Amino acid sequence: MSGVEEIIADLPMADIAAKLGVDEATARSAVDQALPALLVGMGANATDPAGASSLEEAVAQHDPKLLQGGVNLGDVDEADGEKIVRNVFGGNTDQVVNALDTKSSSGIGAVIVKLLPILAPIVLSFLAGKFQNKGKAPQARTDAGGGTGGGGGIGDILGGLLGGGGAPGGGGSAASGGLGDLLGGVLGGGARGGSGSGGGLGDILGGLLGNGKR
Repeated sequence: MSGVEEIIADLPMADIAAKLGVDEATARSAVDQALPALLVGMGANATDPAGASSLEEAVAQHDPKLLQGGVNLGDVDEADGEKIVRNVFGGNTDQVVNALDTKSSSGIGAVIVKLLPILAPIVLSFLAGKFQNKGKAPQARTDAGGGTGGGGGIGDILGGLLGGGGAPGGGGSAASGGLGDLLGGVLGGGARGGSGSGGGLGDILGGLLGNGKR
């Protein structure tokens, strides 16, 4: 079971649909678009040491118990989720949402906008559980450039969840099946100078890599 499937298994889809004001099929379609995008966006930021440190610090502030026995939406802090989304995507959130909406061809962009702040704290709590299972805590930032995306850190965990063996290397092409490929596969364009059309998803995602808030 992939990381995305593990998270989805704990989501109360009927409650999410009710909260979003849509049917369950629409809610599931939005989750299928938004959840991988969040994980990939986090993985992209984790390719940079400062980004990895910032993300590990955020993970350390979330309780993995949120997912135990299934998520209770009443326990999800959406204000926290909005901050997480801004940190992950920087100023490109609207572009990412529009890209997901265009790819799905289902007109669910407005649903994804409301869904992302719900999913973001859930994802961080899920990642906190992964660290717990590894018997180690996320590393807090010790200086402006501290932290690490490798050596069992957040980058390795995200790479494993997304089916890659780690995050893409700096400045080069991603390994086959890694985060770079999933960026292209989930969001429909090339990453890191891939084959995405000019001004399209390739450019947007290229800007996202390592470009979130530190």
